[in-house]
Amino acid sequence: MGSRSTRRSASHAGSWYTDDGDELKDQMNDWLSEVKESSKQKPCRGLIGPHAGFSYSGPTAAFAYKHLDPEKVQRIFLLGPSHHHYTEGCELTACQIYETPVGDIQIDSEMVKQLMDTGRFETMSHKVDEDEHSMEMHLPYIAHRMKGKDFTLVPILVGNLSVDSEIAYGKLLAPYLSDPRNFFIISSDFCHWGKRFRFQWYEKRHGAIWQSIEKLDRMGMDLIEKLDAPGFAQYLKSYRNTICGRHPIAVFLNAILAAKQQKAKPTLEFVRYAQSNRCKRSSDSSVSYASAVCHFCGEVDEESKSSTKQ
Repeated sequence: MGSRSTRRSASHAGSWYTDDGDELKDQMNDWLSEVKESSKQKPCRGLIGPHAGFSYSGPTAAFAYKHLDPEKVQRIFLLGPSHHHYTEGCELTACQIYETPVGDIQIDSEMVKQLMDTGRFETMSHKVDEDEHSMEMHLPYIAHRMKGKDFTLVPILVGNLSVDSEIAYGKLLAPYLSDPRNFFIISSDFCHWGKRFRFQWYEKRHGAIWQSIEKLDRMGMDLIEKLDAPGFAQYLKSYRNTICGRHPIAVFLNAILAAKQQKAKPTLEFVRYAQSNRCKRSSDSSVSYASAVCHFCGEVDEESKSSTKQ
């Protein structure tokens, strides 16, 4: 079983999402069934997905997780922002198992050590690990989609990085992104709008408040799709959009850019956008959710090659 210190409990189960495994499976299956099958011609190598309470963000996350092919993935890198613990670097787990109501997930301890040996990472405390929800909210989908497969997880808590650090961590992770056995998951919500978030950017020319929020989000999403890491950094500086996973997204963009010298051409495409509430008054509030998938378009697996010849 392992001691409690080597196991991260599903600390947000029962509050942010159900702790009933069967009910959780049914929810995810229902949401996934609403998404059309992804193209087998474009192997998915990563995704961006939200991390709010499942009733809010679960349906949007399904549009990304539908693209995860469990037959091709052996190791998952999960990058999430730090909401409660301040750090200007990246931190790794000391646990060996991450628990979920739908099954345990094995941590890749060898890869964690390999990353620690670079000197660019610290180890998060058990309390920090269990307090953070940004990565936990992806664990049920990971465990569910990868059920019965032999895979490991590398969780990376991403702190308040400088632009230079985002580039450095991107370059460090690029070789792992280039390996088709690896899959990257980036955890982020988008705009947090309202007095309680101390952010109420609004341009009337775009329509109602919720339409203005969507316009602001899509400005950032367009830059992400263009793989424009410098442009995304400038956008955040100019508009201060409250994208909580901005640093993990920036690390991912820089990893993609650093991996572009490979034959495959990377693309990043948003497949779903939603808001928790359509704000119409200044007293309203909402959080935006978006899902994106990353493909390396030059890659065609052997199964696809044979199917296209028939």
